[in-house]
Amino acid sequence: MTLISVIPRVSEKAYAQSQNNVYVFNVPLTANKQEIAAAVEAQFEVKVERIKTLVQSGKAVRFSRGKNRYPGTTNRKDNKKAYVTLAAGSSIQVFDQPATEEEKK
Repeated sequence: MTLISVIPRVSEKAYAQSQNNVYVFNVPLTANKQEIAAAVEAQFEVKVERIKTLVQSGKAVRFSRGKNRYPGTTNRKDNKKAYVTLAAGSSIQVFDQPATEEEKK
């Protein structure tokens, strides 16, 4: 089993999910849940409880092939997301916590 690279997604929705101990990662399309769990546990040294995955289809986009020619269409790449629920007591510092004003003084 090869170790894959998981990249945390940084978005408002991912931040809201992290408050509930669910973290969102971009993963390769070929990765399965067992590989994702092993990679998260190895990279972040946490215990994974559950994983939900989804494949987001690439959007159809138009592009121009010149001034008078009909614009062509193509698709963006598909990507795969993994919603990883960690065991109680585990957490990942994906989002930097802003320093409060008392800490600055």
